[in-house]
Amino acid sequence: MIVSGGRAPGLNDANVAPLIERAFRRGRPRAVALVINSPGGSPTQSSLIAARIRRLAKERQVPVFAFIEDVAASGGYWLATAADEIWADDNSIVGSIGVISAGFGFSDFIERHGVERRVYTSGRSKSMLDPFRPEKPDDVARLRELQEQIHESFIAQVRDRRGSKLQEDDELFTGQIWVGGGALSKGLIDAIGHLVPTMKEKYGEDVRFRVYERRRGLFGRLGMTLTEALAGAVEERASYARFGL
Repeated sequence: MIVSGGRAPGLNDANVAPLIERAFRRGRPRAVALVINSPGGSPTQSSLIAARIRRLAKERQVPVFAFIEDVAASGGYWLATAADEIWADDNSIVGSIGVISAGFGFSDFIERHGVERRVYTSGRSKSMLDPFRPEKPDDVARLRELQEQIHESFIAQVRDRRGSKLQEDDELFTGQIWVGGGALSKGLIDAIGHLVPTMKEKYGEDVRFRVYERRRGLFGRLGMTLTEALAGAVEERASYARFGL
């Protein structure tokens, strides 16, 4: 998952920046390959990570290739667009170019249990979408407006990076997903293939790989409580489950 702030487990610009920087700056790499397996998450963090990759690729004059494993959906696909070429497995799930916001409403629950919600604000929109108060049509309309702005930013990123490779299709930016060859036919990926054989084909049989990856230590080492670790794991599990994984 791509997450905001210090939430864990998950990816964000702060915790992957050192790895990305080393990948581009250590020695003189012929190329940088991104191995992506993400159901998405924070659009801002997706944008920040992708922008960092593009800045370094331009600065170091290094080509970037993305290899999708199980899924590159939503923010995961945003990361893939940072590459010059995108590869996937026949069974990879790709796409979901859209924006989602999910939550729960507890207003009826607390009313049944005799709990009174008290909120005091100095701005009429300050308590927008409070889960402990009845949903307001104006709040929902405002949320949709914000989502549309983020969606347009996502679309612009995909169009900018994929360009003429994209096939004109009414469903391309609806949040729809495709598997392997379907994503290829839409221009969302460049080919079906895997990291090692593809890189050997491009750079010769003697190509050497230097791997940079995050190590997930015990939750205690990350400063998380057991509750935080379990909550993060459940959220991540739910995100993958949306795609049948």
